[in-house]
Amino acid sequence: MTKSLTKLWLQGFKRIMSSVPAAQAEFLRQTSKSKPKRRPRAEPKRRTAERAAPGGREPHQSRVRPRAGAWTKGQWTRSYHSAPPVPGRLVNHLSYGLYIPPTAAKGALPLVVMLHGCKQTIDEFAMGTRMNLLADENGFAVVYPEQSKHAHAHRCWHWYDDRDTAGLGEARAVVSLVDSLIAHHGIDPERVYVAGLSAGGGLASLLALHYPERFAAVALHSSPALGEAHSGMTAMDVMRRGVRRDPVALVDAIVDVASYPGMPAIVVHGEADRVVAPKNAEQLGLAFLRLNGFIDRAGAWVAGTALEAQEGSARIEDYLMSNRRVLTVCRVADLGHAWAGGDEAVPFHSEAGPDASALIWAFFRDHRRRLSATARRAAAR
Repeated sequence: MTKSLTKLWLQGFKRIMSSVPAAQAEFLRQTSKSKPKRRPRAEPKRRTAERAAPGGREPHQSRVRPRAGAWTKGQWTRSYHSAPPVPGRLVNHLSYGLYIPPTAAKGALPLVVMLHGCKQTIDEFAMGTRMNLLADENGFAVVYPEQSKHAHAHRCWHWYDDRDTAGLGEARAVVSLVDSLIAHHGIDPERVYVAGLSAGGGLASLLALHYPERFAAVALHSSPALGEAHSGMTAMDVMRRGVRRDPVALVDAIVDVASYPGMPAIVVHGEADRVVAPKNAEQLGLAFLRLNGFIDRAGAWVAGTALEAQEGSARIEDYLMSNRRVLTVCRVADLGHAWAGGDEAVPFHSEAGPDASALIWAFFRDHRRRLSATARRAAAR
């Protein structure tokens, strides 16, 4: 009779048992009875934000696809603006998202223009920075212009190219959008601010240089230095190393500093940024010291006061003119190329460091651009 497979296996097992030492036999005997039980996997520890959200609440963290209007109380709308035509483009549509807080009926609103970085959408930028939540608490509107994939495959702004067909044309489209919002949405033209991340910060710098009368202050987060890049290749070089020439001389070559009206600025940068080198923050600081009259053409100090403080992981330098904060440079330890204190579930945002959105608004709210009658009429057209 043919033996069963079980009997064959048992006979083979007995032969193995007789040929090994007793200790090994005991091991085989135990393993033959049952398979070892797997140890339960430990639950991963959840990282917590270094600082709570504005108002002392724990910051919201997205768990699904980013939604710009999540957890907010106001109105989020998406639309497009017909900007002035540029050479080679008769139809110049600029897509944007607009957030209006529930306090809109109480009078003219301040406006924060938020310029996203490369490979970002405005929904991701709004969710990651939580700027709309901050708008609910402080009563300002937020507009998010969005770069078209037709203009750049990675949605990068052409901050390094100040031709009408590239960066300067994009800056002009943003100004046109702002003017339209002033005319139709009850925006206060004296309290319009612009903030940008990375390439968006580069475009914000263009706006600050070429349209200073339209903006009360600028915020540059993880942004490249001014004036030296004029092509994609030189832009990469500036991002990796900073500008090679004197940043003060570069600013003087772009604008007439003597007639420039000044531009309050806050610069935020991660010390561990491997995309835009931290040296860029230092050079931006020098450029805006010059633009705001702290230093002369040679870089010598001529007016104002400098203060420095350490707040958690952030080293903050404040520059005051007549006891008024005009420039802040904030360097954040261990922060990479990401928005500080943001929603880490969204790319290019990190929970590390202080809440950059709260820092930026705290800086913005102290500034107002007094418009001439001519500028006011231009903004209202």
